[in-house]
Amino acid sequence: MSRQEIIRMTGCEKSVTDLYKVLATRGVVAPVSNCPVEQSSAFVKLCLSQSCGKCVPCRVGLKQIASIIDRILDGKGKAEDLDTLKSLANTIKDSADCAIGFGAAEALLRNIENFRKDFESHITHDRCTASFIPVPCKASCPAHVDIPRYVALVKEGRYADAVRTIRFDNPFPAACALICEHPCEAACRRNMIDASVNIRGIKRMAVEMAGKVDAPACMPSTGKRIAVVGGGPSGLTAAYYLQLMGHKVTVFEQRKQLGGMMRYGIPRYRLPESFLDEDINNVLSTGVEVKLEAKITGDCYEDMKKEYDCIYLAIGAHNAKTLGIEGEDAENVISAVELLCAIGDNEKPDFKGKRVVIVGGGNVAMDCTRTAQRLGASSVQCIYRRRREDMTALPEEIEGAIAETCEIVSLMAPVRVEKDAEGKVAALIVAPQIPGSYEGGRPKPVRADAPEMRIECDIIIAAIGQAIDSAEFAAKGLPVKRESLAAGKGCFIAEGVFAGGDCASGPSTVIRAVEAGKTAAANIDEYLGYKHVLPRDIEIPYAPAAPMEASGRINFKERAAFDRKYDFDIMEQNMTKQECEQECSRCLRCDCRGFGAFRGGKGQTW
Repeated sequence: MSRQEIIRMTGCEKSVTDLYKVLATRGVVAPVSNCPVEQSSAFVKLCLSQSCGKCVPCRVGLKQIASIIDRILDGKGKAEDLDTLKSLANTIKDSADCAIGFGAAEALLRNIENFRKDFESHITHDRCTASFIPVPCKASCPAHVDIPRYVALVKEGRYADAVRTIRFDNPFPAACALICEHPCEAACRRNMIDASVNIRGIKRMAVEMAGKVDAPACMPSTGKRIAVVGGGPSGLTAAYYLQLMGHKVTVFEQRKQLGGMMRYGIPRYRLPESFLDEDINNVLSTGVEVKLEAKITGDCYEDMKKEYDCIYLAIGAHNAKTLGIEGEDAENVISAVELLCAIGDNEKPDFKGKRVVIVGGGNVAMDCTRTAQRLGASSVQCIYRRRREDMTALPEEIEGAIAETCEIVSLMAPVRVEKDAEGKVAALIVAPQIPGSYEGGRPKPVRADAPEMRIECDIIIAAIGQAIDSAEFAAKGLPVKRESLAAGKGCFIAEGVFAGGDCASGPSTVIRAVEAGKTAAANIDEYLGYKHVLPRDIEIPYAPAAPMEASGRINFKERAAFDRKYDFDIMEQNMTKQECEQECSRCLRCDCRGFGAFRGGKGQTW
């Protein structure tokens, strides 16, 4: 082979590799709001184009499936087509020679199961169900905050209007500006050009520049009384929107302060009290009544049902899960919940000179790891039974912990706690692991053929998850599934009783809790015989076309690791006005173009 031929082949390979990268980028930001039938067609055709053609299931089966889906999209589908698609997909899944065939078949079967109504709508009415949100970032936000619109307002310097826009769907803009996991950014179409817009950063700029923004006026009183059990993000969200609708809401919180896991689960270096209190005070300014240190027992619940027209249970998940190993009853084995709750009430334990080991791999484990460092520990190790890349903690949290001289010890599973003569922790015995077969999207750890290891330590913190204290409500006949309150569609759980947030879904993020509270508020309002619609009267600027050339994303800067690891001051630094302006200009304004353009145009009142 000549040198020219080698160069030409290398160039072709690079072109194909680049094409795959572009396709992968499109796949990552494919809007969850688009027609699932069209997405199924595109995915099957992509797999078909990758098929080697050697086995019949791929070569013939996928072509048949693509043809049937196209017929459905052309309005010529028949009722029996869905059964044919499922039969073909199951055959391909069972008989394809490689992952291209059975992967495509599995994906199609999932789509038919999850979006059956959309397939049926195309067959019977030749159209989508029109139940999707056309803007990817908004569709990916659990609370469906109108992101492009508040970005446009921030760009114009209308910070107070931006905060009002956010609060229409999320009453915690200040807290979420610091601790939201920003799923919206993963779906941002700007990823197709360079990198997503720093949506969370723009939100923080809006919050800090706006100052105090008053809550809107409440609607006329309905005379209805609602009890909200739990003063965390879900309970306070429901209380906020129900109060605005004209209902009288009372929040019952068993702790000394409101905030739930935002106060008792997130360290102050990530979420200072001033930010959290700003959001909570805005909720209370609507007239929501609060009763602190009020634990609701089964008897209280029965009395509450007689006194109030509706009850919303948002009790969270504040019970700690145990390690389930020998010796964990030793002194100085504590839970993540215990540690972070103490800090939430400004009761900081003294870890000076102590060797601390944290067990877990999620964001809470990282919070405990970095908190232990700030409490003066002489060494901090986070033990995790899977690989580092399998940790559920955000990558930036892991990197931040490492930068602060904490050690991540992966593929080690705790076996037992070794005690000293006084019954205190002496060491944690761990067993090496190897990654095994995939289960739930990650390789399951398997015991390695290697001896156990001894990690000397003074304190062990278990950060392996939280449990729900649902026994009191289960005893009163409320449905419970695996300790969670088994709420149905719209958070409904029993006549006049709704439940949502961590106590129904299991431990999750703040924005997911907000979503549950917002959903519950709308359904409680309808259950009571109303259908209030909160007014939106903010004029949204219609932006000119955004620049399509690549532009660098502005990322948050953090205080130096050697400085921040010794205190609980906020570690993340805000953007400057110049940086925020540039970041806002990177927004493609999907709400005004493409599919999103159907929502309105210039000078639209939102």
